[in-house]
Amino acid sequence: MPGLSITRILTGAAMTAALAGTAAAHHGWSWAEADQIDLKGTIQSISFAPPHPTLEVRAEDGVWRVELGNPNQTQRAGFVEGQAKVGDQITATGNRSEDRDEKRLKAVRIVVAGKTFDIYPERIKTN
Repeated sequence: MPGLSITRILTGAAMTAALAGTAAAHHGWSWAEADQIDLKGTIQSISFAPPHPTLEVRAEDGVWRVELGNPNQTQRAGFVEGQAKVGDQITATGNRSEDRDEKRLKAVRIVVAGKTFDIYPERIKTN
């Protein structure tokens, strides 16, 4: 490519890789505890918007943000619009934030109206 130096190409590639790593870290599991909990409550809001669907769930100790898989993964689990609504009771199994002041859970499974949706079946730990 005329006018492009190898340095500029390599710099651009390095920046792209760095940004991809940052995105992966944000959406990965590094922020979550290894142990899983069951969170029971009432759905306050539902969002299916990228980067991943989320639920706001009112539990006994306050409102939690429950993060699901990316939209395609969540859809493959069968959890699509219409499967749950505000006011429904839910049990979300997953990994809570390591920051105990943050009410945030990465769900591996959710149960709504007697239906089970395994978002990350390979990550579900049974007791």
